[in-house]
Amino acid sequence: MRDTGRRSFIQGLAGVSAAGMLGAAWHVRAAQTQAWPARPIKLVVTFPPGGSSDIVARVLAPALAEKLGQSVVIDNKPGAGSSIGAQIVAHSANDGYTLLVSNSAALSIAPSLLQSPGYDPLRSFEHLAYIGAVPTVFAVHPSVPANSLSELVSWIKEQPAPVAFGSGGAASVGHLVGEQFAQTLKLSMEHVPYRGAGPMRADLLSGHIKLAIDALPQNIALHKQGRLKLLALTSSRRVAQAPTVPSVAELGLAQLVSENFVGISAPAGLPRALAERIASAVRQISARPEFAQTLEAQGFVTRDMESKAFTQLIADQHLAWGDIAKKTGAKL
Repeated sequence: MRDTGRRSFIQGLAGVSAAGMLGAAWHVRAAQTQAWPARPIKLVVTFPPGGSSDIVARVLAPALAEKLGQSVVIDNKPGAGSSIGAQIVAHSANDGYTLLVSNSAALSIAPSLLQSPGYDPLRSFEHLAYIGAVPTVFAVHPSVPANSLSELVSWIKEQPAPVAFGSGGAASVGHLVGEQFAQTLKLSMEHVPYRGAGPMRADLLSGHIKLAIDALPQNIALHKQGRLKLLALTSSRRVAQAPTVPSVAELGLAQLVSENFVGISAPAGLPRALAERIASAVRQISARPEFAQTLEAQGFVTRDMESKAFTQLIADQHLAWGDIAKKTGAKL
């Protein structure tokens, strides 16, 4: 009886001790959440400088720093179809100090092309705030004798060798749209992945490659200057920033419609209070006329969206892009 009593007493002490430790840990976490942000916040961008995600990050960072009263730094981590940067964030502490500038390449495409991406696009993250979408455009060098998508198709078919098309990288939206375009219209094309849209665009401007499938924002000024021709947008309708460029939907190629989103995500398990605070801050900044106008002037299509709807968009897009990847045979 005495042994039984002693065991019960010890077990009781252990229970009290464990409960105390859990309580202490909870109080520490709560205090850390209340004190956030106590040090600089890092925005991880999965593309090199000059890409669409990088543009958004550089417009958002100073506004977010001002709103939160803390420095916000940009950390470009490109590579492996944007999976490197996404993996870094997925395995970071869920304390609100490391955030992902999330995009279609990292969350909707790469996980379908990699055997072991090291993260799950839904379970590994808290998707906090959608910022906008980036239309993708078929851009050609002025020397290409095509002023419409149908003329481009005819030109490609006339070439004796596969026509190279550039994109900002393997597993980018441009990569998959190009593969789908070639497969749908039975065209002989060869993908040339670059380490970012900047070097790809430089080769297109020099004529080293004749065709690229690229994000619209960085190409609007080049089009107006006559340095590139923009033949079609992978959107359901035309956009105000490039009113003369038709959408693939109006050209009868609705299957090529694609949305390359940009938003903010965090590691899974982020405390609810922090998640709500970050989401609210980003959405409030995105709603500012000057913020939206800055991005829209560069070709972005901004839109307010709650976290739940943003998460569902990623889930839907992941399924859709996964299906396209399988059909086209695209690989990383």
